[in-house]
Amino acid sequence: MAKEIAVFQREDGKTASIYEHGKIVIYRRTTGNWTPLRERQLCIDKAQGLAELRRKVGEVITFLNECRIFVGLSVIGLPYYELEKAGFSVWEFDGKPEEFLEYILKKEEEASEQKPDVKSPEQLGPVETGDGCYKISLKQIQANNTGVTSKQVLLPFLRSCKFFNLEVVCSHVPPWLESELAVGNFSGHIERVSKDETRVLIAKKSFCSSL
Repeated sequence: MAKEIAVFQREDGKTASIYEHGKIVIYRRTTGNWTPLRERQLCIDKAQGLAELRRKVGEVITFLNECRIFVGLSVIGLPYYELEKAGFSVWEFDGKPEEFLEYILKKEEEASEQKPDVKSPEQLGPVETGDGCYKISLKQIQANNTGVTSKQVLLPFLRSCKFFNLEVVCSHVPPWLESELAVGNFSGHIERVSKDETRVLIAKKSFCSSL
């Protein structure tokens, strides 16, 4: 595995959210140390429309080249979808690169060494319970090191819009899902069932097919 990780960060060195103004810095690990390889300024304005967003993310993908790991404070919406579709591993961390680069590399290497019978994100996805109604439990994914994240399992399904409503059972609501609900990408209701269980009810929105 190539030991390169791209971090989207602010001028103070801490990770930035994808819709903030910042810069992408690609770090390479050599002789036990992480050093900046190259960098590029980036400012994505989600008000510019889907075509412009896709163009900007396309430029990012070209810049990343063979680096296949992207880290930001929050990576949501179309940028996440396009990166995921292009085969990137997307991580969300709050802090400076030196605080998490080794951890991410270790987890990526562990995931690449997993046995072939480990389930893929598609296999772990929502199950249909009725006409257009689906349900998924994220508790096992959140509790165990399955090699996949809740975002990898759930967001592609949400983007596909092939549902009327979806029930998500989890130990805690993933931050990325809270962000998607907060910005209005999906209509949802969060319900605390017990100390160890939360339920999120998500309904398809009328503009869903245009995402």
